[in-house]
Amino acid sequence: MDDSTISLIILACVVALFVWNRLPVDLVAVLTALALWISGVLDFTAVLAGFGDPVVIFIASLFVVSEGIDATGVTTWAGQTLVRHVGTNRTRLLLALTGLCAVMSALITLNGAVAALLPLVVMLAGRIGEVPSRMLMPLAFSGSAGALLVLTASPVNVIVSDAASEAGEGTFRFFSFALVGVPLVLGTIALSVLLGPRLLPTIRPVHTFTNLARHADTLALHYPLSEGFYRLRVGARSPVLGSVSGEIDLTTYPDVAIVGTEDGRGRSLDNEVLAVDDVLVVTGPPEQVDRLVADAALATTMTPTPISELLTGETGVAEAVVPPRSSLVGETVFPGMRRDNDVLIVAVQRMGKDRGSRPTALAEGDALVVHGPWPALEALARDRDVLLVDSPELVRRQAVAWGPRASVAVAIVAVMVMLLATGLVPPSMAGLGAATAMVLTRVVGPQQAYRAVSWPIVVLIGGLIPLSTAIQTSGAADRIAELVIDAVGAGRPYLLLLAFFLLTATLGQVVSNTATVLIVTPIAVAAAQGTGTSVRPLLMLIAVAGAASLLTPVATPANMMIMSPAGYRFGDYWKLGLPVMLWWLAVALVIIPLVWPF
Repeated sequence: MDDSTISLIILACVVALFVWNRLPVDLVAVLTALALWISGVLDFTAVLAGFGDPVVIFIASLFVVSEGIDATGVTTWAGQTLVRHVGTNRTRLLLALTGLCAVMSALITLNGAVAALLPLVVMLAGRIGEVPSRMLMPLAFSGSAGALLVLTASPVNVIVSDAASEAGEGTFRFFSFALVGVPLVLGTIALSVLLGPRLLPTIRPVHTFTNLARHADTLALHYPLSEGFYRLRVGARSPVLGSVSGEIDLTTYPDVAIVGTEDGRGRSLDNEVLAVDDVLVVTGPPEQVDRLVADAALATTMTPTPISELLTGETGVAEAVVPPRSSLVGETVFPGMRRDNDVLIVAVQRMGKDRGSRPTALAEGDALVVHGPWPALEALARDRDVLLVDSPELVRRQAVAWGPRASVAVAIVAVMVMLLATGLVPPSMAGLGAATAMVLTRVVGPQQAYRAVSWPIVVLIGGLIPLSTAIQTSGAADRIAELVIDAVGAGRPYLLLLAFFLLTATLGQVVSNTATVLIVTPIAVAAAQGTGTSVRPLLMLIAVAGAASLLTPVATPANMMIMSPAGYRFGDYWKLGLPVMLWWLAVALVIIPLVWPF
């Protein structure tokens, strides 16, 4: 059995496994690479070469760049600004949201754009009396079209651009995708607005999506901080230095009370001698506390602050509940107390009633509002001693608009776009440089950057690149291309485009569009070379067809994301998706040959 036949057998098995959908896609990719090595189609070096391919490096770096834009509140700011200027008219709102999603897909990928706008759309739908099912599918479809606006918007674009370069016809320029992408976006939005009310179901989801955009206001409503606390640090010249906290004379400050004391490391003190950098947590009228600070030479480290002002790009608030068998049961806490994980207790409730500023021995079921850096709050989600009511990560993404490093993140993306648009450096180096800059400027932390990368996608691409290579080098691509050419006939480039659109789009409804493009690309190159036509129009068409994953919820993660909040069923997608896909086909067959001649 020759290598081309083995490659085709492996290809058939890969497609079958993707359709079966019982194994993770990244595992299928690794099994594919192993099968190519075991069968002898590719040697050890060629099998592993995919994981070091510049395309893989570039795509992985884009995930970090997208995280920087999203995590700093740029997307939240964009959504909130949109609402202020557009109002609540359904048509205007839908036009603005779908347009924004398309632009954001070009900047932070389809999945990131839909994830960022999903809670905003659900909230706005409720505000204008509309069901989410009438707005979320247009959002996802316009985002799919927006993925064809610039080179970096999708892994698919990077793959076809790299294939064009390897075929000797040069890469696609950064904004060249917009020549076909802009008509796709405009047509998709128009069809969604005009046909959506007729074709989309009017259903209310069983599970409503949690909107955390007004998280701070919600907490402030349930935890009114009527008795604020002050954290006062003992200085080297303070007269209370060396005193026991319980013996400090407060007779001239009759309404001031010491809630608790801590040492410099945040450990609670109980009637111990005060040392430099120890902290007194007090409550009382501001004017009396100010006099105490001046008289006792204390430094104010924190004053009563509305919960809404505790929510920033650097720090946030979270609501936690003490579960049964927690080690916190019986521990005495008080508002203003700082835990050893850099988290500050802001308020304590028991059975729905605020405990005020007095110390409380925690019991199971007690609720606390805590304040601290976002990484510290996110670490609480993994702490078995507390149960968080809402995810700090979701709160940060939905409620914090334009954080302190947002301008830095936007500047980094602008430089990356300039480098990609001018071609001064290879795309992989531009992306890697931007991702590194995000970490060096602390827009994202190192661990956050690792978490931001969608490793299944990286492994999927790295594992399937060897299959793409095997299909091309073994002659399997030529064999399939010959079948396609025989079916459409020689000298019929438009029929060739139609055939590859149908092949790619059909496969993309059940298989990852990235995997689909990696499989179809070498076949398209062989078909173009076999018919003596340019590979560029065929590859651009594959990019369009690869993004046209509109008929099923499993076609893209974005389609899956909107399914539960909207209450969609499997068969709801094709009703609007089919007219949109026909528009995409028409645009591809008309515009692509004009811009990239055969």
